[in-house]
Amino acid sequence: MNTGFLTIYWRDMLRFVRFRTLLFASLVQPALWLAFFGIAMSNNFDRLTATLPVLPDVRTVNYLTFIGAGVIAMTTLFTSLFGGTVLLFDKNWGLMRETLSSPLPRIHIIIGIGLSGMTKSFIQATVIMGFGLLLGVRFFEGYAPMQVLFSLLGIMFFVGIFSLGFLFLSAAIAISMESPEGMQAVITLLTMPFFFTSNALYPVDSFPPILRALSTINPLTHLVSGIRYFAIGNDFSAIGIHYVYTPNEILVSFLALLGFAAIMFLAARWRFSKVTVT
Repeated sequence: MNTGFLTIYWRDMLRFVRFRTLLFASLVQPALWLAFFGIAMSNNFDRLTATLPVLPDVRTVNYLTFIGAGVIAMTTLFTSLFGGTVLLFDKNWGLMRETLSSPLPRIHIIIGIGLSGMTKSFIQATVIMGFGLLLGVRFFEGYAPMQVLFSLLGIMFFVGIFSLGFLFLSAAIAISMESPEGMQAVITLLTMPFFFTSNALYPVDSFPPILRALSTINPLTHLVSGIRYFAIGNDFSAIGIHYVYTPNEILVSFLALLGFAAIMFLAARWRFSKVTVT
């Protein structure tokens, strides 16, 4: 079995660990975002919803808990979309030419970058959950130890598949671009629609019909729903809205993310098969 993709994976992880500034920023930034934006918005929303009637026999969670899943998803989205940038730098510095001319199959480059980006997403998701619990995010409340372990595995499955899909998309963009500025512009253009048509920060029930339709096919919406299902539960109330998730709905969300990752992998594979680096 050819394990050349492990070389690409290990090289990218070493670069991630050795660039201390990048490592520090990638771990601290989402935690600070949750601390400042999350707490500020939580105080406002909690005060606004304090006057709403409480649903009997339904657990009510604060906005900080509600947004905690969104921050994990948002960080995974940003990290994954920018994950392919390393390929653009390799292309501009001549390292990609060396890699493509080696016996290593091109598909291994995609897999190696995908796995390294997925590992980074796992690390960031763990940091955010740990920091969030210190801030007062009520994840896994009332869960038994085995339930917590099962829920963590479920969250990581969702985060992993989601990150792979956007890493493959990022790799396809990177290998097609010539400048970091151009890639940054494209990624920024993609990030906003995905983020603001999802349920990461607020409910989508009050969206206009077009935006609500977009949210149902938005991979970020499926990721957030999966995280909330495992971290908060299948029946809770937040911001005055009653949320009920069924196992079938979560399975559909997971299959949607799996399908998205498969399509993006095929797109990245097609782009790598056509590329010529001189």
